[in-house]
Amino acid sequence: MHKIREAKPEEYSQLGKLMVLVYSQLKGFPKQDEIPSYYHVLKNVGEFTKQPKVKLFVAISKQGKVDGGLVYFGDISYYGAGGKATANQKAAAFRLLAINPETRGKGLGKLLINTCINQAKKEGHKHLVIHSTKSMMLAWKMYERMGFSRFSEIDFEQDNVSVYGSRFEI
Repeated sequence: MHKIREAKPEEYSQLGKLMVLVYSQLKGFPKQDEIPSYYHVLKNVGEFTKQPKVKLFVAISKQGKVDGGLVYFGDISYYGAGGKATANQKAAAFRLLAINPETRGKGLGKLLINTCINQAKKEGHKHLVIHSTKSMMLAWKMYERMGFSRFSEIDFEQDNVSVYGSRFEI
C-alpha cells in the first residue's frame, strides 16, 4: 500500500529521476537528446515548488520509495504549458504524471489525480486541466474513466509534439 502526500524537499530528486525514466521510455515520445530542455525540467521538478500554489504530490511505498508523482498547480498562470487559452482558464491543473513501471496497474495514478481533484475542490476551483500527447494514450484512457473530457481549446504544439488538453469539472 502506498501513501499519497506532498513531497518532501529531499524527495524532489527521486521524483525527478523517476520522471526522466518514465518519459524517456514512452513509445513515440522525443528522447533526451531531442528535447534536452524538457528533460532538464523533469529532472529538476522540485524547482516548480518555488512558484505560488504549486505542490508535488507523490506516492510513497512502505519502504519510503517514491513510486509516482505529479506537479499540481493551484494557480494555472504558473502551469507553464503552451497555448494561450490555458492562461485564460480559471482552473487548477496538473502536469508530469509519472508512475514507476514496476508499480503500474496498482491505481497510483488515479490516487494522485484524486488528490489533485480534492486539492482543487478545497481551493474553490471549478475545473482541473491537464495536457497529454499521443505517446501517453494509456493515461488518456484513465483520464476518460475518471471523468476528464477533451478540451481542444487548450491544445498546442511544442517541440514538434502535438499536445492535447482535457478538463475535469469539479
